[in-house]
Amino acid sequence: MAIRDAILPEFDHEMGTTRKALERVPESNLDWAPHPKSMKIGRLAGHVAELPSLATATIAMEALDFRPPGAPPREPTVMTSRQQVLEIFDKNVAAARAAIAGASDADLAKIFTLSAGGKKIFSLPRTAALRAFVMNHLIHHRGQLTVYLRLNNVAVPSIYGPSADEGQL
Repeated sequence: MAIRDAILPEFDHEMGTTRKALERVPESNLDWAPHPKSMKIGRLAGHVAELPSLATATIAMEALDFRPPGAPPREPTVMTSRQQVLEIFDKNVAAARAAIAGASDADLAKIFTLSAGGKKIFSLPRTAALRAFVMNHLIHHRGQLTVYLRLNNVAVPSIYGPSADEGQL
């Protein structure tokens, strides 16, 4: 079995459950955060929508510096509407899925390096970077988002099994 064929079912599942969480972000409260040090829900939803694009970068590039020295700061995605954030997410998921589906085992064995401000964070085989940097990263922030939903009295979707709001799958 090709490595991509082992990755794609997990990717599809995680993106599907992530979309369910994004569909529930309340448009009326995008500046809400549980703590002053926490991201606001609109920024967190925007970040979750951005994250699948990292799969495309991981496969297409040998290295990524997400804060290159001397470059202007990048403009983060902030949710302005449910439609906007879902369109960004869906576009990024489609591109990421196509990149993964088109990657050979040799492509996925190549090393990918992530840096910030010229300082190396990690160098990993692309397969490991897809799992850690893309999917685990997205799962982490989706978990935060579902807590934000709960704290805003929004029903939390089932992800790996029934939620307190959705007792049946």
